[in-house]
This record gives sequence, structure tokens and C-alpha cells, in this order.
Amino acid sequence: MTTNEIHERLKARFGEDVGPLSEPKVDPFCVVKAERIVDVCRFLQAEPGLELDFLEDLTAVDWPKKNLIEIVYHLVSITHRHTFTMKVETDRAAPTVRTVSSVWKGANWFEREVYDLFGVDFPGHPDLRRIMLPDDWTGHPLRKDYQEAGGYHGISNMRENPLVELKRLDDAKKAEVAAKAAPPAEPEASAKA
Repeated sequence: MTTNEIHERLKARFGEDVGPLSEPKVDPFCVVKAERIVDVCRFLQAEPGLELDFLEDLTAVDWPKKNLIEIVYHLVSITHRHTFTMKVETDRAAPTVRTVSSVWKGANWFEREVYDLFGVDFPGHPDLRRIMLPDDWTGHPLRKDYQEAGGYHGISNMRENPLVELKRLDDAKKAEVAAKAAPPAEPEASAKA
């Protein structure tokens, strides 16, 4: 089944709660209203002929100028070998989208990652807590306006540019090779007298 055919079935079932399909791209998508995401996902998973039974990925994109965070769902039907992508837009100031972990168990870990790195809340999630960073970490590192604090509990996260270090090592190696290849120095003239 093509992306267009899947989208047509979604529009027939959910009407205006499902936006138009994006212009043809490598990965076309549609935007779903946040309040309908769980219903749409259950439909896509259970509907005969669609059976998008695998959540391949769930991630987010931060759009500060639009004041949005988009949650992106990549779905796959293992049975029918088709894929579908959809997005949910949420307010950047208080990003909230209901969990789909009741539809696909794998959403549990994906949503925790998005919560940790983007600060999106997923009401109804069974265990929403940080997954990559410590519990007392401040901020969400994948937001575009995130500023590093310079360290964590006395451990610096600042480092030298690796290219500078490689150049220093390369220069040292060249100097060592040149020193080995140079002829021995002549004794001084004062030693002849």
C-alpha cells in the first residue's frame, strides 16, 4: 500500500484531525492533531490492510522560530511491507503529547528519550523519567537554544578541538623524523686549535 493510499484511509476515518500529505519528498508525512494521536495510532495498527504493527522510530524536531516541537512517528507494517510517517505539533513552551506506549510497547523508550532530550511530556506514560542523562541534569540538550553549563558536578565537558591536538601530534612526529634524518653536527672550530 502506498503512502497516499494510507493517508486517504486516515482522512476517511479521522477527517480534519489528519492534515494533508506533505509535498512529495523522500519521506512524505501528514500532521495529526495532538488530541487524536492515540486513536489514529490504534487505527493504523489494527485496521486490516494497514496493520502498521511496528513503531520504527519516534523522535522530535525543535523549531524555536515557529515556537513548536514536532514529534515524528515512523511506522512500518511488517506484514504488508509498507511504511508511513506522521507528525504531531506541540507548543514549545509546554510540549505535551499523549503516550502511544499502549499501542506499541517500544514507544516507552523512544518517549523517554524525547522527554529527556527535548522536554516533551507524555501523559499516561508508565515510567516517564530521564533515560540518558542524570535525574538532576538541567535543561534539554537537543533543544536549539540549549546552553552547556560548562560541566557537571565538577567534571568539565569542555575539551580542546581534536583537530588542534592532531596537528600538534603530527608536528611532533615530523620534528622527530627530521631529527633522526639530519647528519651529525660538526665539532666546533675551537676544538681544532
